[in-house]
Amino acid sequence: MKLKTGFRYAIALILTAFGLITLFLSSSVVFDLFGIRAKEGNYVLFVVIANMISSILYLLAVYGIILKKIWTTKILSISAGVLIIAFIGLFVHINTGGIYETKTIGAMVFRILLTLGFTISAHFIIKKTEK
Repeated sequence: MKLKTGFRYAIALILTAFGLITLFLSSSVVFDLFGIRAKEGNYVLFVVIANMISSILYLLAVYGIILKKIWTTKILSISAGVLIIAFIGLFVHINTGGIYETKTIGAMVFRILLTLGFTISAHFIIKKTEK
């Protein structure tokens, strides 16, 4: 029982850090804060917005993980869906000659896999009988 609780809080802590960092970086690019937009190079705005939406969903999911809410898995699934749609959009953008950074592809794959990992973890952490 304590192992499961410790794992739950560890996942919540990691997801909090990831969510806050993502929210800071994506909002800094969207709103041109702290000169981060210039450092990002050829960013794709809809990918950055998808990341920002996901970061807000991550922080909402942290609340659900800590309180063991069954809807947490749905929130993280929605986040994964947003990222997958943005990833598909990125390939359309690339194939139509849009400018992008090559690191964006790897970053999106990493973010999607990490989000799916958080989703699976939340599924196993939260019992289906708890609401």
